[in-house]
This record gives sequence, structure tokens and C-alpha cells, in this order.
Amino acid sequence: MSEETYSKKKWGAKTAQGKDWRVEFFRFGCVLFAAIIAMRLFVLQIIDHSFYQALASGQHEIFKELFPERGEILIHDLKDESLTALATNQQLALVYADPRNIEDSEKVAEEIGDLFAYEEEQIEALAERLNQPEDPYEPIAHDVSDEMLEKIIALELPGIAYVRESSRLYPEISMGGHITGFVGSDEEGNLLGRYGIEGYFEDLLAGTPGFLRSERDIAGRIIAIGEHSLQPAVDGADIVLTLDRTIQYVACSMLKQAMDTHQAQGGSVVILEPYSGRVYAMCGYPDYDPNHYGEADSITIFNNPAIFDAYEPGSIFKPFTMAAALDVGAVTPSTTYEDFGSVMVDGWYKPIGNAESKVYGVVDMTKVLESSINTGMIFAMRAMGQETFDQYVKDFGFGQLTGIELDTEMPGDISSLDKKTEIFSATASFGQGITTTPLQIAAAYAAIANGGILQKPYIVDEIRYDNGTTEIKNTSQVRRVIDEKTSRLLGAMLVSVIEHGHGARAAVPGYYIAGKTGTAQVAKEDGVGYDPDATIGSFAGFGPVEDPKFAMVVRIDRPQGVQWAESTAAPLFGDIAKFLLQYFEVAPTRSLE
Repeated sequence: MSEETYSKKKWGAKTAQGKDWRVEFFRFGCVLFAAIIAMRLFVLQIIDHSFYQALASGQHEIFKELFPERGEILIHDLKDESLTALATNQQLALVYADPRNIEDSEKVAEEIGDLFAYEEEQIEALAERLNQPEDPYEPIAHDVSDEMLEKIIALELPGIAYVRESSRLYPEISMGGHITGFVGSDEEGNLLGRYGIEGYFEDLLAGTPGFLRSERDIAGRIIAIGEHSLQPAVDGADIVLTLDRTIQYVACSMLKQAMDTHQAQGGSVVILEPYSGRVYAMCGYPDYDPNHYGEADSITIFNNPAIFDAYEPGSIFKPFTMAAALDVGAVTPSTTYEDFGSVMVDGWYKPIGNAESKVYGVVDMTKVLESSINTGMIFAMRAMGQETFDQYVKDFGFGQLTGIELDTEMPGDISSLDKKTEIFSATASFGQGITTTPLQIAAAYAAIANGGILQKPYIVDEIRYDNGTTEIKNTSQVRRVIDEKTSRLLGAMLVSVIEHGHGARAAVPGYYIAGKTGTAQVAKEDGVGYDPDATIGSFAGFGPVEDPKFAMVVRIDRPQGVQWAESTAAPLFGDIAKFLLQYFEVAPTRSLE
């Protein structure tokens, strides 16, 4: 073989070897590139699918992904186990601004302000919020009607847009705005639940907003291959209440009728299931329509009188004094004392007397409750001792929050009992000098009906979360306050109050109902003492006494032309009690005559 031929073969092999190496490298590069493309497609099509789906669907879909649906508030119908919405959602418009596209923020704010009838300060505040060139989103108004939206669109303002959003709707306005509360807006236009269930469970009902992060170019456009992420919103939870729709409607309607009849300034009704603390109904008057809460004359109307308006309860408090004295054995139903019409107590300069200055002579403890004798309650308080009395008042739950799941509950005030002077315990024994709420009174009467066990009143049955889980709210025992024997004795004495005392108009033919009237004086707003022209009539009780299905308190504030609760609160109690016994299908246990 010649040298030339050998050289060609040698270099040809090298060339072939070099060519093979380069081909392999090229092939590896192609495979790696293909793998990167496949990975990128996997990220785009699978991992970031929701992001691009929302992006492709437009502004509305992105809004739906980022802003949660508010949970509903539902109410039971115990007869057919159905649920009805007290608060739900409807589709209205959210008007918002993209300040990056607004050149004259003052002009835009003025035109928008004219449509919404803003004050000058509101227009200035809006102009300031719109004058943020790097801000992509500023909410202007929620719950915008279609009519108003058409006017806004007609202005063709740059940077002003809208999306459809869920707006709060309260279809059962006769059920009580104090229960639901309402959804309003803060100074920046953000929705916020206020009062009632809406306020108490704001975080749960509102849900959790999502977020959108993405890289953008200098023009503000999303860079398709840039870093981005989409965290979808979590819708709010639904709240199912313990209220029964029928009981709530009837109780609120009867309360409204009683208010009109007596031209009263206010009132409330609370109905509990004694064995569990479940709230069957809670009504307040005057009420408001949460769909139009802005039309209310005063913000005080938003406070639920059943849990917020603490007042001196008067004689409906007397059974708790008697319960304490019976429980420690200081008195029995047949224990007697002689009433002289009044009695002197330490710490006060004049005798404390009975209503209408009546003198009863020798009476037993049952007669004390039947005739609502103030001096008899002081006798019972002294028989057990101040410290014992004060402790029982606290054990019944007075002076502390019940923990009901509603916004703006007040604890009442029994701080006067911390003073050792006898006058404070003496007046408290018949319901003066301390304040309570109707819910506290109802819960305490429920404890008597429940064999002496105080249950925590609750108004939420269950919470249904967006992920499909449900939280069931269980009953909660607070403490045993009195012995079961004491509760039976006191129950019989309270039946006698209705049978032979001032509570006759609360009776229900065919049933043994336990209860007590209370005509409370109203403290003067601008001085010491009580207003001689104002009273608050109350009636509290439970029934039927042998197997209580309900405990209830009704309250009528400042009725006109009538002074005593036996003519105002007692008939209302009796009418609602009659309905409840029929609704629960409780058979009569005595003659209907």
C-alpha cells in the first residue's frame, strides 16, 4: 500500500470519528431541548392550566378566580327538615378603576361622584385613590344596579370598568335583621359583615381571596414565558342556624302586633329549647331591612335588643332569688313571714316597700311569688345570706356574656353586688339595681326548666365549609346551678303564679305553664331615680312544666296607656306559648276549661 493511500484512509477514519462525535452531541442537544419543551408544555398546560384558562376567559373569569363567593346563612324548618336562606347572593356589578389608564383623576372622580351623589370629601378621597399610576385596581362601588351601571358605561370614562359579582340578598326580611346583620363597605370600598351573624362570622362567611402574580413587560402586558402563579379563592362557609323558620316568623309577627297594640317603643322575644340551649326564635323591635340598611334612621337600630339592651329586669328576677334560698334550705315553699308593707335595710335612708304600698300580713314563699312581694324577696335573701345570694346570681350567668354567636352581645351589670352594703343585695333580690339582657333571663329560666342545669345558648347548628366538610355545633353545659329537686319545687310555685297570681293571662288552657311577670322601672337618663311615666313589661317562663318544650321571655318597652306587665307581656307570652304547644304537638294534660 502506498503512503498516499494509507494517509487517505487514516485521515478518513479520523474524519468519520469526528463526524460521529458531532452527530451524537447534536442528537443529545435535540433530546435535551425536546425535554425542556415538554417540561415547559407540562407546566403551561397542567400546572398553570387554571392561570391561562382564566386569562383566556377574560377579566370576569380572573375576577371569579380571585374573589370568593360569600357563604349563605340558612334557617331550619323543623317540620320538613328543609333549609331556607336568610342571606344569599345575587349578581350585581362591582365598578372599579385601573388608575394606570386614568390621566385626569379629579375629573373622573367628579363625574363618578355626581352619579353616586358623593359628598365633596368623598370625591376628594376618590380622586386621591385614582391618582396612583402604578395601581392596577381600585374598587369604587359594590352592588351597583343595572340602571346605574348603564349611566356609568354611557360616560365612557377611561380606566373605569366593571365585573359581575355576588351581592348580598336577604329574601326573608320578616325574619329579623338583628339576626343576620348586613354586609356593608368600609372607606376603601371593601365588603365587610356587620352585626348579627354577618359580623360575628365575617372571616368564615367572606372566604379567602386568591391572588395573581405575573411578570409584565413595559406596557403592562403579561409575559407568557415569565414567572407567574395563580392561587384560586376559597369560597366562604355556609352558616346553618338553630332557628326554626315557622317559630321565628310567628314570634316576630306576634311581637310586632303587640308593639302596635300598645304603641310601645321597643321589645324582644327569645325562645330556647331548655335541654340544649338551642335558640328557636329571637326577635327584636324596632327591626330593619338589611337589604336597605342605609335607610335606617339611627345606627342604634342595628343592635339586637335581645342581647344588647341590658335593663333592670324587675320581678321576673325574683324566681332566681327564691331558687337560691330553696336550694340551700334557707326556706321552703311553705315558709312564712309577716309582711308589714315595707322594711328597712342597711345603707338606705328610708324603708323599701311593696308595689302600690300593699301590706300582705303573714304569707308563705309561694304567696310571695304569686303576689310579687318585694319584702318577701328581701326576707329570702337575708335567710340565705348576702354572699350566698350574690354567688347564685353569678352562677345563673348574670353579669357575663352568654357566648351566643352574634355580634354586639352585652354582659349586663351586677357590679353593685360586689359592694357589701345590704341595700344592693336587697334591691337585686327583686330585680332592681342590676341589669340583664333578655337572653340571659331566658337562659336562666331554661336552667330551672332543665332540672337546674344551665346550658350555653347557641344559635349556630352547623358550619359547612367550601371543601365539603361540616362542623356540627354541639350543646354545651355551663354548670349545675340548683338541685333537680329545687327546680321541681320552684316550677310548681311558678305554675301557681299563673294559676293564682299576676300571670293569669299567660296561661294556656289544657297545660301547666310556669312563669312570672315583671314590671320594671326605667332609670332616668338625666338624673338619679326612675322615670315615673315609663315602665318595661316582661314575662318569662317555660312549659309544660312536667316536660318543658320551651323557655321564653318577652319584653315590651314603654307601652302607652298600660302600666303593668300582666296586661302587656303576659298576653303575648300566652299567645306564643299556645302556638308553640300546638306546633310541637304536645297533648293537653288537663281540662281545656
